[in-house]
Amino acid sequence: MNERPFTPLTLAVLTVSDTRTLETDTSGALAETELCRSGHQVTGRRIVADDVDAIRAALQESLDDSAIDCVIVTGGTGITARDVTPDALAPLVTKAIPGFGELFRMLSYAEIGAATIQSRAEAALCGTILVFALPGSIGAVRLALEKIILPQLDSRTRPCNFAELLPRIKGERT
Repeated sequence: MNERPFTPLTLAVLTVSDTRTLETDTSGALAETELCRSGHQVTGRRIVADDVDAIRAALQESLDDSAIDCVIVTGGTGITARDVTPDALAPLVTKAIPGFGELFRMLSYAEIGAATIQSRAEAALCGTILVFALPGSIGAVRLALEKIILPQLDSRTRPCNFAELLPRIKGERT
């Protein structure tokens, strides 16, 4: 059988929170650990306040870095006034990936029931960079990584994956 080679990607992890620090950010730490364990490189992990402008500026910094392939954002995807991650992301989106949020909520329903309806988790292509906006809970981050994101960032996943599309996406945008 012709096995596809693994292609490591370069990622940034951004946690949206007014209360967490790098030391107390278990969700961001989990994302960084699992991405690295899977063979990818995390070039930056940071905390940003629950503020549309601060989130958008942090996202834009990652989007401006040509070395980054993907950004994982944790937190701020709920429905309270302070949950503004999807709102900050919206003007940066060039192509929405609605299947991510749909699949995430379906899988999450099996774990937490109807409470999953409160999540505005989403994914999008922003220029040439994939962005995944996840809830801030460690359970949600683990679920999204294990069931959706890590398989899609693995170039060996069949029948298709985001990793194999990135070179074409980057070529289309030059």
